[in-house]
Amino acid sequence: MSDPSKYALNSKEVANATEEWLLKRGVQKRQIAELVMLLQQQYFPSLTIEECEQNVDAVLSKREVQNAVLTGIQLDLLAAEGKLLPPLQAMIEHDEGLYGCDEVLALSIVNVYGSIGFTNFGYIDKLKPGILQKLNDKKDGEIHTFLDDIVGAIAASASSRIAHRKQAEREQNTDLPLD
Repeated sequence: MSDPSKYALNSKEVANATEEWLLKRGVQKRQIAELVMLLQQQYFPSLTIEECEQNVDAVLSKREVQNAVLTGIQLDLLAAEGKLLPPLQAMIEHDEGLYGCDEVLALSIVNVYGSIGFTNFGYIDKLKPGILQKLNDKKDGEIHTFLDDIVGAIAASASSRIAHRKQAEREQNTDLPLD
């Protein structure tokens, strides 16, 4: 076992690596923000894409989210290189329907933001709009078994964050008791 007093990974390095790997894998924050907008605009018509992007940034600033992003991307890359042992290699390479670990990893992100995040994740995972459609498309030869779910989870979490904050704003702007 390693000595914890000698291990010191800089949190900024982890955050930077997360953003870099998302970009390397073809995902821009604006594309995630567009998913957030899709999920929340009907509830908050004055919501802006900039506000959505700020909430995506807030979600991505959490270390547990960064850990999930980096783990999922690495598993996708290893599968793309054929470096996983069978039968895991085939399950991830083909995004097998009965393999649910990709969703479970994504749910670790959503779990940080409560039940609204779970329902948003289920909805967007089924719909697969925008960048999720591109990531889920198997025709390009890329493997994004984990990444499509992770991106959906980030969008769902940012959406949940917006919903909770907007509710808090409403409550602050009313004289009604909070029962």
